[in-house]
Amino acid sequence: MSHVRVWKFRPTEGRVQEFARAYSSGGDWAQLFRNAPGFQGTTLMSPAAPDDWWLTLDRWESSAKFDAFVQLFGDQYRALDAKLEDISGEEIFVGAFEDPG
Repeated sequence: MSHVRVWKFRPTEGRVQEFARAYSSGGDWAQLFRNAPGFQGTTLMSPAAPDDWWLTLDRWESSAKFDAFVQLFGDQYRALDAKLEDISGEEIFVGAFEDPG
């Protein structure tokens, strides 16, 4: 089973390429997450229609592994969030889900 955290975004106009780099599977967030045991990967999904939502799916072995990451790397997490605020645009946490597969 995997724990999946889903966010949706409407990147800042004119900064979509920067957004895609930062939020991709090799981007800034994934690089930070890789420091923690239990991180399984990030998927960035682009919208099929212009001006629609982008999605990120961050996969962890369990919610406990994500919670441990926040305990260890909370300061870095908040700093990166602040750094990328200008490119992330509108951002909404969709929720946390369990993948039974």
